[in-house]
Amino acid sequence: MCLQNLGYAVTSYRAQGITTDTAHVLVDAAMTRENLYVALTRGRESNMAYVAVDKFDAAHEGPHPGDHTEATGRSVLFGVLQHVGAELSAHETITAEQDTWGSIAQLAAEYETIAAAAQHDRWVALVRACGLSDDAIASDAFGALAVELRRAEANHHDIETLLPRLVRARWFVDADDIATVLHHRVATATARPAGSGRARKAPRLIVGLIPEAAGTMTADMRRALTERRGLIEARADAILDQAFNDSESWTTALGTPPKDERAAATWRHHARTVAAYRDHYNITATTALGAPAESTAQKIDAAHARTALDRARKSSHDREIPPDRPAGRETVGRVL
Repeated sequence: MCLQNLGYAVTSYRAQGITTDTAHVLVDAAMTRENLYVALTRGRESNMAYVAVDKFDAAHEGPHPGDHTEATGRSVLFGVLQHVGAELSAHETITAEQDTWGSIAQLAAEYETIAAAAQHDRWVALVRACGLSDDAIASDAFGALAVELRRAEANHHDIETLLPRLVRARWFVDADDIATVLHHRVATATARPAGSGRARKAPRLIVGLIPEAAGTMTADMRRALTERRGLIEARADAILDQAFNDSESWTTALGTPPKDERAAATWRHHARTVAAYRDHYNITATTALGAPAESTAQKIDAAHARTALDRARKSSHDREIPPDRPAGRETVGRVL
């Protein structure tokens, strides 16, 4: 932190009690909410924040494990606001831990990890059957390719037919990383759901967001995935019910549940997706979907949540309700 009229930099700890005309603050992901507050209240006339996103230089080195490669100024600031430095009471600590480990973000991460292990041998066999070398399997991009294959299959694409066709379409003579190129081809080819018109089937998505893992796998893997699915659905139901019980303002965008039992089930199906999206991305805004998504993964989920919100509104008891529109509507080319 730099205090302009003093001409030197100080930490936010030492800045407490000091005021100046203009304060310049360097914000990074390690900063706490309390320190940010102190730093941004030192200037009488203006307070300037400079956010470090710490993006690596691909020309010199790749990302390290755990690096957030899609960090933006907004995402860093959001993380800082969630980073509370003050010690919590025992009760607050227990509540916070329970909420973290029971959140859809945590459960979805567990589902993704189990799905990757459960389907690994299947994707390896498929890649080898296409005539590709083990270099593609050993690539760091193979994990992303596996996720893309699962996403495509959840959208009813025939992966056993599609992948060989994409490999034959153009070989990889000049490719530095075959898995990366193949990932791009699969993503491009499956940007839209399989089928058209009435023949198009609804994607297999858990709470409308998470691609379901299909295919042959061991019984214990299948059981673990089924358990996580049940926990995710129960969490989404609980979040939705709690939001209505507490009359949270974002629920007005969903409308009132229909009185007809069948229509009410349809409404709840869509409303639950919106609740799941909010919990997955820790959205606390008064609008249903919060601020525009920034990462590619969140943009895809935001598109699903937006569709679910619109459908919930149309099927609600009071259809004439104002649309939920945060600043800058989400636009994304892919829907799954």
